[in-house]
Amino acid sequence: MLSEQKMDRYSDVLIWAIKTARKGSYRKNDIFLIRSQLAALKLAEILHAKLLDMGMNPVLRIGLTSGMERNFYEKANQRQLVFHPPGEKRLYENLNGGIYLIAPESLTHLKDVDPDKIGKTAISMKPYRDILNKREEKGLFGWTLCLFPTQELAKKAGLTIKQYTAQVIRACYLDKADPVQAWKSIYKDAISIKRWLNGLNVKYLHIESKNMDLKILPGEKRRWVGISGHNIPSFEIFHSPDYRGTEGVYYADQSSYRSGNIVKGVRLTFKRGSVVKVEAKKGEAFIAKQATMDKGAGRVGEFSLTDKRFSRINRFMASTLYDENYGGPNGNCHLALGSSYSDSYDGDHARLTKDRKEKLGFNDSALHWDLVNTEKKTVTAHLNSGKKILIYDNGRFLY
Repeated sequence: MLSEQKMDRYSDVLIWAIKTARKGSYRKNDIFLIRSQLAALKLAEILHAKLLDMGMNPVLRIGLTSGMERNFYEKANQRQLVFHPPGEKRLYENLNGGIYLIAPESLTHLKDVDPDKIGKTAISMKPYRDILNKREEKGLFGWTLCLFPTQELAKKAGLTIKQYTAQVIRACYLDKADPVQAWKSIYKDAISIKRWLNGLNVKYLHIESKNMDLKILPGEKRRWVGISGHNIPSFEIFHSPDYRGTEGVYYADQSSYRSGNIVKGVRLTFKRGSVVKVEAKKGEAFIAKQATMDKGAGRVGEFSLTDKRFSRINRFMASTLYDENYGGPNGNCHLALGSSYSDSYDGDHARLTKDRKEKLGFNDSALHWDLVNTEKKTVTAHLNSGKKILIYDNGRFLY
């Protein structure tokens, strides 16, 4: 398990992250939500104290146990599935910060639950996510999240808890005397790469690997973002493309857990921006169901690349947060089915209305599921000038 010293360093990194992630500045008496699962309660306690020292008003929410969550989906009627307690909307409308501590005691307790029930609850939560997205666009809200090692995560990753914890420490630079300084250095390097990418006048991207041949259309008014403090760890540089231009085959060789289910070897075929065929070595029926959760669930909300020079993650971690930031020998790319990120809009966010998003091809969905490819790959940018530039090869940006 993480020592108290490592948790103190972890909390310092999270405080840096949430300050970095917000466009505006925090003020005393701002409201911060700490949402934690039980195993991470000690880390939540340390964060709670640090936020009080900053003059903030921390609000603590403890997540459901795996037993509670299973009971909910087994016993809840249609009205209970979409119930939200009084005052919840008001809290979201006034939040200035959110820190989310992921520490699951089970990854498979929902494997036999009807996906329609899970989807119904997820859709009911979307208005709250929309509130926070809008507040974030206005510079009124910032967020970050992290993972706390548990026996369940270690078991599903095929590691001992000691090995798993060591990966978390390395990935978050908690083995450094000053991990915040290490993150500041990565943040600075990422700015240079994003500036280079955003200076290219790209018509479309062509991604090729052993099992993948995909075309991604960045679209108008887009910019590459990432390594912004939103996730710890985070080494990905990404954008939300114009989903309408997605064509070809995407392959996720990395396994993925979601809602108690595991999927492996996912192959998605896109035509005119939408998934027309879903194949998987395991979990095919589940991912096919998820891809039809709503109108946007079978479309692309994000395309991302991770440079192996930044990421120290070299093992499967059974957590999307870590697996989407895998470094290893080849880096990774990942594609998210579902909702897009408005922070990749290159313009005045105050004018980014729902209609504007639709016109620009920003996807909207209650789903956001990152599917990871760790194969050796190339990414070629086809420019509007007719030129072609290799921007990513052998797990590295060619900046």
